[in-house]
Amino acid sequence: MKRRHCLGLAAAALVLPAAARAEVAGLNDAINRAGRQRMLSLRMAKAYCALGLQAAVLPATEVLSQSMALFDRQLAELKAYAPRPEIRSTYQRMDSAWSSYKTLLVGRQPDRALGGPVLEQATRLAALAHQGTGQLEKSLAHPVGRLVNLAGRQRLLGQRIAAYTLGAAWGVVDDNAIAEINKARVDFGAAQQQLRAAPENTHALRGLLDQAQLEFTAFVAASNRLLSGAADVQPATDVFNSSERLLQVMENVADHCAHLQA
Repeated sequence: MKRRHCLGLAAAALVLPAAARAEVAGLNDAINRAGRQRMLSLRMAKAYCALGLQAAVLPATEVLSQSMALFDRQLAELKAYAPRPEIRSTYQRMDSAWSSYKTLLVGRQPDRALGGPVLEQATRLAALAHQGTGQLEKSLAHPVGRLVNLAGRQRLLGQRIAAYTLGAAWGVVDDNAIAEINKARVDFGAAQQQLRAAPENTHALRGLLDQAQLEFTAFVAASNRLLSGAADVQPATDVFNSSERLLQVMENVADHCAHLQA
């Protein structure tokens, strides 16, 4: 149990500082950061549901706090960088949606009555972040931009599976949750195949994708154990921690793609 808590804390520490550069370094970097906003939207909801279940309390608290801070910082950076009026408009709308979402997360203990609204707001915010990512990809108009977007979306899918799995265990999602989880799993697998088949693929990227597949398999197994109705807190903790390990690998994949030459 203690080892799993440590793994969760280590994952939070590893993912976030690497993402915290002061300014956007170009369109590849902008696409990567914009895609990371999608992931952070659901990562916060995941942490909220974990805390509601009293699972992985220390790492979930850290993940929620760091994810909120990083979302705030990247939103400001992307608004300042936005190269076209329609992209700036998307980020202005995201600013408003983020304000509404943040009011549910700040200054209160996780509440089952708010679990559903938290997931709804997270999904709305992720959709706006996805729109901004797509707009930035079109600005680059190069296959590498699509690859960065595709790799970055994998981070979102992992966090969506975790958030909905924990939400189902907490009893705060509707009957469509299992369908959402299954769809995200299928989409993740399909995108992994696209990343492998990309002409821009490298030996290093293939190694990262192999590692991601191992982590994804372990994550799905943990998710299935929790969805099967396991009653104690350990299965929820396992879902949280395995999703963080998967996220770390996919963060490395997205960063690798962002450093490919456009």
